Amino acid sequence: MPTFGRAMLEHWLLDPQYTYLNHGTVGAPPRRVLDAQQAVRDTIERQPSRFILRELAFEQPAPWRPASRLREAIEPVASLLGSKADDLVFVSNVTSGLNAVLQSLPLTPGDEVLVTDLGYGAITFAAQAATAARGASVRIVEMPFPLRDPQAVVDTVTAALTARTRLVVIDHNTARTALLLPVARIAAACRARGVPVLVDGAHAPGAIALDIPALGVDWYVANLHKWAYTPRPCGVLWAAPARQAILHPPVTSWGHGRGYLGEFEFVATSDPTAYLAAPEAMAIIAEWGLPAILSYIQQLAWNAGQLLTTRWGTALDTPREMIGSMVTVPLPAAAGATDDDATQLRLALLTEDTIEVQLHAWRGRLWVRVSAQVYNDIADIERLAAAVERRIACR
Repeated sequence: MPTFGRAMLEHWLLDPQYTYLNHGTVGAPPRRVLDAQQAVRDTIERQPSRFILRELAFEQPAPWRPASRLREAIEPVASLLGSKADDLVFVSNVTSGLNAVLQSLPLTPGDEVLVTDLGYGAITFAAQAATAARGASVRIVEMPFPLRDPQAVVDTVTAALTARTRLVVIDHNTARTALLLPVARIAAACRARGVPVLVDGAHAPGAIALDIPALGVDWYVANLHKWAYTPRPCGVLWAAPARQAILHPPVTSWGHGRGYLGEFEFVATSDPTAYLAAPEAMAIIAEWGLPAILSYIQQLAWNAGQLLTTRWGTALDTPREMIGSMVTVPLPAAAGATDDDATQLRLALLTEDTIEVQLHAWRGRLWVRVSAQVYNDIADIERLAAAVERRIACR
């Protein structure tokens, strides 16, 4: 078993001169996974037509293989997610998978899709585009703030449901506020009212323990390239068996009319190497031990929140159960309050203090979102605290 902390950087290509506290934004695959991806590229180029047409998704017969390469690659991913492989397909990212569901939903004029103000902006745009094209609409529900009780999320979503609600889109782990939302409880409340639930799980695999079918949701879309160590872009779309028949990918291609797996796997020519490197990423997670990984990064995220708010004289109002591998905390008021203030501070931290971290303006002040990965330790958090203090002192 490895010893987690800064020494783990040897497994990554990350520049050791920088303190990298932004793993959640676009991920960072370990060296071994990048090597596996390159090996797949080399294999493809030895016999491109055989690989792409006959082996990747069995577009043409491949009697020498018991399963396509995509089906083989999805198996260990399914194990990580508690899913059956036949309920999962690869997608390039959460945005593409969510668009597939939103565009496939049979909406009519007057129907409503419910999202929250904690949702990812690109997904709200996707919902607005999908509904507008069919005369439906999006309603953005404002969540309580600060969120000190997960049940408040359930109650707020439930109260917003109407006879016109045809779908609820909810984040599992919110991007900006880094909150873990009670997806299973939300799904149960929506199911009792006949409303299906689509989950944006962009930050979930590799960051929290997952059993997707046990959540009781209808569709779940997740990125593997953020916390599950795969190369970019690599995500998955899970659909409950009863919800698969209506699904179609955003781009119609050779799989048209072949059902859920066929439509998502028989696609126009693309680079499949990130998907096919996923088993190596799953192998690393298994070797290091998922429980050990989760214990380390979740504890470090919580400790980061406590350290930063103590140093800066601010408060972390979020209960422990709503913190996963990331934590978002407020900066002192003296740090600024505008988007320009956030941009300037973020760039100064990067270019002058060699610290990469997500920092944004929200609700009249600046906030920092710290991602905790196995190559981070508490000294990284202390560096961030001190650098922000120096910057504020110089304002």
